[in-house]
Amino acid sequence: MPKPFTILLGKAVRHAAVLRGGGSALPGLFVEKIDSAFVPRTLAKLPRGVVLVSGTNGKTTTTKMVVELLESQGLKVFTNRTGSNFIRGVAAALLGAVDVKGNLDADIAVLELDEAHAVKFVDIVKPNYSLLLNVMRDQLDRFGEIDATANMLRIIGRETTEAVIINREDSRLAPLAKEFDDKKVAFFGLDQSLRSQFPNDDELRSRDQKKALTIPPSASVVLKTLKENRATFTLDSVDHSVELKLKGVYNIYNAAAALCLVREIIGSSLDEVALLASLSDVQPAFGRGEQLIVDGQPLELVLVKNPAGFRLSLSSFPPKGYSTMIAINDNYADGRDMSWLWDVDFDSLQEGGVQAVTGIRAADMALRLQYDEIAIDLVEESIEKCLKQFLRSHKDQPKRIFCSYTAMLAIRKQLGKITDVEVIS
Repeated sequence: MPKPFTILLGKAVRHAAVLRGGGSALPGLFVEKIDSAFVPRTLAKLPRGVVLVSGTNGKTTTTKMVVELLESQGLKVFTNRTGSNFIRGVAAALLGAVDVKGNLDADIAVLELDEAHAVKFVDIVKPNYSLLLNVMRDQLDRFGEIDATANMLRIIGRETTEAVIINREDSRLAPLAKEFDDKKVAFFGLDQSLRSQFPNDDELRSRDQKKALTIPPSASVVLKTLKENRATFTLDSVDHSVELKLKGVYNIYNAAAALCLVREIIGSSLDEVALLASLSDVQPAFGRGEQLIVDGQPLELVLVKNPAGFRLSLSSFPPKGYSTMIAINDNYADGRDMSWLWDVDFDSLQEGGVQAVTGIRAADMALRLQYDEIAIDLVEESIEKCLKQFLRSHKDQPKRIFCSYTAMLAIRKQLGKITDVEVIS
């Protein structure tokens, strides 16, 4: 089939999917079927190559930061902005960006990919740079145990052609550096005073199982201090204090990862002033601490999908003064196995309780909260019904919704009917 005809058909499917409010991956699945070489052929034209961001937590926010930081350096960047981090999601995003001849107006691609799909992606496209964020237990029904996830990230690093950026605080990732000695490795990390705020997976489960590195490798970017939204980053031994619009301790550590990656990509021509100014202006990615206004009150959406993420979200977004709703689905994109909810400590919600619990697994979530003796006002499986009642009953209060991925998409869709919600396409 001629290439222009493939692109026209794919664009038509994409337009139809947008009109019917369908998923962002459908057009990508379509073009994969009729032209399997579309993605590698298109990305091969980029003069600065491809950047791959993977790991358990923080992919979407970190990818957004990397894109904006690269743009501050004068580069035109293509990315899979919807957060659909399967290969078909990349294909769908490309369909929206190329012209009818298949030309992509970009210098570099920055792609967020689910670990399992990233392994397949590097078979067809070799990334020039890869960023390995972390390894946490997540979606055990898909990934299996945590060492399997670490091995997926090992494969991504091996297939990277220029530089691999690694979280030195992750006891399963840092040792991989010795396997990438044919390419440059750079580390981002934490000051020792902050380590307790960012436990790795072993430390979350048991301090006795801690796999600490006896001599941590030096890091080119270190998160040195953190107080509310002001952070100090050490870049090659020089401290820089930055006021951030991002919320959440995990998002601010991801900023260290983004800085490390961009410094490797740009090299000696880096404009550090523009870099840090851009970082201070980055807004949260959709659903990742995103703030909307409903009835004149702020409403925050906080994505949660595994024990570490939920734990850090609860510590980063204190419940005092907020009405709280939790929405948990178990669709494929969320992971079917919700047993991880029992590994989260919900004690911080005891004082104010939880005003609403919803989603396919509302009953499971409610049971889990009851074991931590947390009062619940409403349990309603229907997200639409629950959201309406939650908004109506707490009209004059700030609100926060902790939600799994597909629940977050459903909530944003409903909120889009009553307030301004950024459309991600």
